Amino acid sequence: MTTTKVPSTTEARPVAPRRRRGAQARPSWILTIALLAAVAYFLLPLWWLVVASTKSNTDLFSSFGLWFADVSIGDNLRDVFTRQGGIYLTWARNTILYAGTAALGAAALATAAGYAFAKLRFRGSNALFAFVLGAIMIPLTALAIPTYLLFAKVGLTDTPWAVILPSLVSPFGVYLMRVYAESAVPDTLLEAARVDGAGEFRIFVQIVLRLLAPGSITVLLFALVATWNNYFLPLIMLNSPEWYPLTVGLAQWQATSQAGAGSQALFSMVITGSLVSIIPLVVAFLFLQRYWQSGLATGGVKQ
Repeated sequence: MTTTKVPSTTEARPVAPRRRRGAQARPSWILTIALLAAVAYFLLPLWWLVVASTKSNTDLFSSFGLWFADVSIGDNLRDVFTRQGGIYLTWARNTILYAGTAALGAAALATAAGYAFAKLRFRGSNALFAFVLGAIMIPLTALAIPTYLLFAKVGLTDTPWAVILPSLVSPFGVYLMRVYAESAVPDTLLEAARVDGAGEFRIFVQIVLRLLAPGSITVLLFALVATWNNYFLPLIMLNSPEWYPLTVGLAQWQATSQAGAGSQALFSMVITGSLVSIIPLVVAFLFLQRYWQSGLATGGVKQ
């Protein structure tokens, strides 16, 4: 009996692993190729932007677009920061003001609202949250003209408030924080704090905010990027160039480059200014990513 069973088992053992290796090898190669194609798709425009920012106006149209020619990055940067009396720095200051204030405000409001919808029971909460979900479906461009008419009625157009106040409202951030608060904040912890005599405001400030920090940073990043890249709202709200953000200001330079006879060729300056404008976003994301990923990983281990 032992002589007949042992060969059959020893012969059957190497067969199944070989089939599993062959079945897993093909999908892994396909996945690797798909990931490399996705990386190339997303990084290729960024590479073109870096390369194009080092070229002069002539080299932009006479050289290969994805490789360097005569490096003129120093001249381009000097033109960016000195044109029109250094108005680029004014646009950058405005953009930092709009995006920073809107991101902090949107994260704070979304965190408070999401926690209230998730953990507090009050009359009309379901109907109000359904209204918030409905607001997610409305495109922002459809609200731009009504928002302009409302702000013009109260005299807030052509002021920083015309860009900051609409950016504080983030329906998607409220939805995201409600979903996150439902799993990140234990009900038993809230009940224990209430038994100890803590009020709702104290519970929110000293306990809940620490638990919701990863979600709040996520909303902050979304709001920061959305406000930094916002173009249509500042375009219709602002008339004075000294209040323009970078998006509207660079678009004005681009329009000057594409104008008719007598216009100035500003293509290299617009491209270099676009490259400089994305550097603060990259730095902010890399800096906040540590707290974002570490907080999410910690919450996942605890759950």
